[in-house]
Amino acid sequence: MAVDVPEFRNEPYTDFSRPENRSAFEAALRAVDAQLGRSYPMRIGEKFVERKETFASTNPAEPAQVVGRFPKGTKEDAEKAVEAAARAFETWSRTPAEKRADVLFRTAAALRARKHEFSAWMVLEVGKSWPEADGDTAEAIDFCEFYGREMLRLAGPQALTPVPGEQNRLEYLALGVVVVIPPWNFPCAIMAGMTTAAVVAGNTVVLKPSSDAPTIAERFVDLMVSVGLPPGVVNFVTGSGGVVGSALVEHPKTRMVAFTGSKDAGLDINLRAAKVSPGQIWLKRVIAEMGGKDAIVVAEDADLDAAAQAAFVSAFGYQGQKCSACSRLIVVEKVHDALVEKLVAKVRAAKVGPPRDPTSFMGPVINEGARKSILSYIEVGRREGHCAVGGEPGPGPGFFVQPTVFTGIAPKARLAQEEVFGPVLAVIRAKDFDEALKIANDTEYGLTGSIYSTDPRKIERAEREFHVGNLYVNRKCTGALVGGHPFGGFNMSGTDSKAGGRDYLLLFLQAKAISRKV
Repeated sequence: MAVDVPEFRNEPYTDFSRPENRSAFEAALRAVDAQLGRSYPMRIGEKFVERKETFASTNPAEPAQVVGRFPKGTKEDAEKAVEAAARAFETWSRTPAEKRADVLFRTAAALRARKHEFSAWMVLEVGKSWPEADGDTAEAIDFCEFYGREMLRLAGPQALTPVPGEQNRLEYLALGVVVVIPPWNFPCAIMAGMTTAAVVAGNTVVLKPSSDAPTIAERFVDLMVSVGLPPGVVNFVTGSGGVVGSALVEHPKTRMVAFTGSKDAGLDINLRAAKVSPGQIWLKRVIAEMGGKDAIVVAEDADLDAAAQAAFVSAFGYQGQKCSACSRLIVVEKVHDALVEKLVAKVRAAKVGPPRDPTSFMGPVINEGARKSILSYIEVGRREGHCAVGGEPGPGPGFFVQPTVFTGIAPKARLAQEEVFGPVLAVIRAKDFDEALKIANDTEYGLTGSIYSTDPRKIERAEREFHVGNLYVNRKCTGALVGGHPFGGFNMSGTDSKAGGRDYLLLFLQAKAISRKV
């Protein structure tokens, strides 16, 4: 690693209890308010591309408010973007790793300087609370800093077993064109993480953001260009997944697809990418990070106050719209009633309201389709169990849903097996710790999990047997930190790519061994 690059440290979160920070964030909201409703073009190579047909990104708390307007990209736009990325790859892949890493470090510095601005965009475009948006931007900064350092490490000499009479070395080479398809729920962090990982490894990118969060992605691409990223290295194309996304995935010059989203969409991408198109000379790599049905297991010896707080934050932070969110609370029956009582009290006290209000804990869900789906699951929950709190839409006109807790849910019930992706928590009673752990593993997913216990034997057993990619002991099951909690899950949660970990960039690289006889 270069001598002048300090050791990685996570970006600190903003303390909004300080008046100066609150004032700065309010100013950022006003600045973003002044930019609402603008039209943004696609970026393909050196060209800005517009289309007569457009779509609007709107504020889920105020659906009539347009955040940004974007072109409805076509199949031809997608193909041109891949071709532009392929041309840019010829020079970008030969750019020294130090220069590529420097682009990421400069991006991090620029993003840090405009941290509140990017967070404010998320408050308005995807309904994040102030702390949730701030954490999202901080994670994006972390990805830039961490992956820049990782590329410097991988660009250095790699350890090989000495062979007499030979000089041997291993180099990591870029793959080619990477299609990045990020989700709307972490529209800065995950989008930036997948994009910068591809770029710093020497690949070029076609970024197709979620149609629910294109403005944040456009602002980030503009930021990267402003710090010196050459044209064509990141191409920005908007439109539907069925038209633009499918064309990008199936293009013969696409070398890799990095996707985060629903299980159904991930499986479709994996299937499309596996098919070899005419002219294609490689097997496409796929990162498919998908859903979760994450559980917090509470043993009879647990700290119930801590467990209740963790369940509350994990289940209802950002309206439960996280793949890592706690959607199952599995409680040993000895402490079940006491824990539920503590949890329900916290839920009743939670404020649901506009996310631009700093006192709101929960804002809206992302769109009307999500709201309808969540409310339909609440009706399922009424049939499968008892609604302990919530169960109703929230205040209008936005897409609000009250935080909802169901008790008496059976382990095989729909509410215990299907991903709701909203503020709905299923509480499942277990007779003992053995049964609780069995229930926790009884799902097609395996992303995050948490155990609350003071018994070292239970904890050690969970560490061995709780089959998730990220297991947390006596802490919430959300909030993975770059570098400290490499993130990715098992089974139908995806490819366990471990974003923010030391093996992540290897997915964007290919190794070449060079041996010279001496």
